[in-house]
Amino acid sequence: MAPSKKASTFATQPRQVLPGSERAPASVTDEKPASGKIIVSVIVRPKNRIVPRTLGKTRVTRAEYARLYGADPADLKLVRTFAKEFGLAVVKTPNEAVRRTMQLTGTVAAMQKAFGVQLKTSLMDGKRCRIREGAIQIPAGLSGIILAVLGLDTRPQAKPHFRVRTLPDAAAANISYTPAQVGQLYQFPAGATATGQTIGIIELGGGYRAADITAYFKSLKLTAPKVTAVSVDKGKNSPTTASGSDGEVMLDIEVAGAVAPGVKLAVYFTPNTDQGFIDAITTAVHDTTNKPSVISISWGGAESTWTLQSMTALDQACQAAAALGITITVAAGDNGSSDGVTDGQNHVDFPASSPHVLACGGTKLVASGSTITSEVVWNEDAANEGATGGGVSNVFPLPSWQAKSNVPAPTVSGGGRGVPDVAGDADPATGYSVRVDSQTLVIGGTSAVAPLWAGLIALANAQNKTTAGFLQPAIYAAKAASAFHDITSGNNGAFSAGPGWDACTGLGSPIGSALIALLAGATGTAKSPAKKPLKKAAKKAAAR
Repeated sequence: MAPSKKASTFATQPRQVLPGSERAPASVTDEKPASGKIIVSVIVRPKNRIVPRTLGKTRVTRAEYARLYGADPADLKLVRTFAKEFGLAVVKTPNEAVRRTMQLTGTVAAMQKAFGVQLKTSLMDGKRCRIREGAIQIPAGLSGIILAVLGLDTRPQAKPHFRVRTLPDAAAANISYTPAQVGQLYQFPAGATATGQTIGIIELGGGYRAADITAYFKSLKLTAPKVTAVSVDKGKNSPTTASGSDGEVMLDIEVAGAVAPGVKLAVYFTPNTDQGFIDAITTAVHDTTNKPSVISISWGGAESTWTLQSMTALDQACQAAAALGITITVAAGDNGSSDGVTDGQNHVDFPASSPHVLACGGTKLVASGSTITSEVVWNEDAANEGATGGGVSNVFPLPSWQAKSNVPAPTVSGGGRGVPDVAGDADPATGYSVRVDSQTLVIGGTSAVAPLWAGLIALANAQNKTTAGFLQPAIYAAKAASAFHDITSGNNGAFSAGPGWDACTGLGSPIGSALIALLAGATGTAKSPAKKPLKKAAKKAAAR
């Protein structure tokens, strides 16, 4: 008697749509069938959900995080079985279980069969990309286990938020500052260092030259920071020209390093795709070699340009950072209240709109000596020099810590998170003097504000001898007002500044020493909870 054939576990199962994976048709040119081998990142569910209301109050150790919020080994085993059945191989990746990310590789034909998609290539922004339309389909047995499949589509996901000053120096009110001068104006403590701290910087293109870093910090009479390049998904430190993404990379390094002397910088280079962006953040958050206590992100795109699965996966990575006591600062965008979308509606930038990051808006800063004489909302749209992003999320609901901030109603029901949280100098007309590819340029944009705030938080971490972590509950408290310059003049298009929080500059720009003192009181009790209560909370939040 011939042995019976064992039915294929996943190949014979009915298919279900992976929630949030739908992609609208793209405007494409020179469309062709995709071919070759590709790598995708499969994000699986955590053992337990992180409880948002605990963030900022308690934090967990890396071991506790892995035990409570990492991937279930049984789930990873199921994905391996699925991959094998469809002719896909598992790529060995660091921290697979704690990042909840399994990478699979295989031919385009195998990927199309495994995930129920059709893959093509097209020219987008002058680059040939792989694209898909519609939803990803997964076997019913993996429904609820797989949360996202990233990398099938490789179109550019984000843009850097920096603006090189183009107006002539003779233009009215055109001035520039070194990052250290901006720190002095914001009362960053004189003589303070961030020794022992590491800032992680996410970059989706461009690169740096060590000679430029050495020369720049020598010109400031500062010791250059130690900069380490970390490759994610084969991304590399690839400097090109000052007009490209090098401006972003150098701005981030030079601002963060100048305002936080003694800090180490780990720069995570990754491809400009949703897969690369999310993989870089999870890599940085769970990097046990460089151990960044702050992560700075100056890239993003309007919420409407993201799939929901990608936004959810990235936001969960930011939740992980918050649970571990890591702060993430994110630029709010440089295209005003529309965020560059041409539908006539208001939009905010993501990941700045994640409620688990510190969203950083922009101001125009004018000073006399060491005193601020004027600070208003950055809006130079009339001169085609940009305006700070800001508004209300159409995806993420209003967080509890923002409930008393008079955030305007969202355009779409279910949204409500107000953007930004804080602000800093971003106008190119009052921009930062930096060195990029052997050139001295004046650069603005909210890209400068994210590393500025990252540097301030690194100083606070060093001075307070504990990480600030998820600091929104502390800075939105009534007693925190004295730690901010309240910006009350100007607009970013649809929204105007006013007393207290507003959708242009958030709570305002920092009064550095006061903010560090505030964080000392707020983070002093943010300890890892006892194991028994932690287990109890995790059980209640089980994601099943």
